[in-house]
Parts: sequence; structure tokens; C-alpha cells
Amino acid sequence: MHITRERLKGAYSEGEALAIYKEVKDTNDFIHFAQKFMHDKDYQVARNALWGLTKATDKELSQLQPILHELIDLSLSTENSSVRRLSLNVILRLEIKEEDLRTDFFDFCLEHMVNLEELPGIQSLCIKLAYHMASFYPELMGEFMRILNSMDMVYYKPAVISIRRNILSGKYKIKRKV
Repeated sequence: MHITRERLKGAYSEGEALAIYKEVKDTNDFIHFAQKFMHDKDYQVARNALWGLTKATDKELSQLQPILHELIDLSLSTENSSVRRLSLNVILRLEIKEEDLRTDFFDFCLEHMVNLEELPGIQSLCIKLAYHMASFYPELMGEFMRILNSMDMVYYKPAVISIRRNILSGKYKIKRKV
């Protein structure tokens, strides 16, 4: 793999993220690439690596399934909102099974989906992920729906309003992997 830490530093454009993805695709080693760069102390490196990964197809991203919990740990621990948003994006595209349910992650998603100081993209991803996790247990779904119903939409951005409305109306469907 020719992608270096130095190359991932700095501001990136959409085109550069696509170029990174294409190089990773050529090596077909998504897991090694992710593990090598997603925990970098330089948030730009981690951000750019994760951004490149979001360009992958769901089938390609499925290579990251063995590190699902590592990605969850990253989203829980990072101080950087871009790294958090991108890692949540990757997690959402992986298969989350009942046995993968982590209460710390579920609680994190519930907290961040209503946090008015959180970015709308992170709020929306957290709503989707919490909904997915809650779908395994009626008691969690009840808690999730109570929180979702109690959100005063006056304070939220359109992305959050839209996903909330789609879940409440039954238009948002969980994609279960087969």
C-alpha cells in the first residue's frame, strides 16, 4: 500500500478522498488500511483515512466487520467530530447483530441524538444506529421511541427532523444484511 501517514495529513477534497479509496480498493485490504490510520493521533490523518473508506461500497466495507467494535470504540472515544461522524457512518453500513449490541454504544447514541450541541450529521447517524440497536429488544425500542417523541423539533436541523419523521412514520427501514 502506497498510502502514507504524510499523504493523509492536511486538508482533503472529495477527489482526494476518492483517490485514497481507489488505492485501497486496488489492494483490497480495507481492514489493514483502517487499522493503520483510524487511530492516528493526528485527527487529519484519521479523518482523511475514514473519509476515503466512506467511498467504498457496502460489500467492500464488509471487510471491516471484524473490527466493528474497534470502530465503535473509536466513535465513543474520539474528541474530533469529523472522526466521530465518519466512524459512525462506517458503523452504520456494517452489519450489527443482536450479539453486537453494546449498552455503552446504545447509551452514547441516545445521548448524542438529542444533544443540541452535537452536529446534525452525528445526531442523525446516532438516531439511525440507536433505532437499529433498539429493534432487537422491545424494551429498548420503547425507551428509544419515548426519547424520539420527546424531542422538540424547534431546536433541531432539517437532517434530524427528517430522519425522526421517517422513523416515526415507518418510512425508514433497517437494512439487515443476509
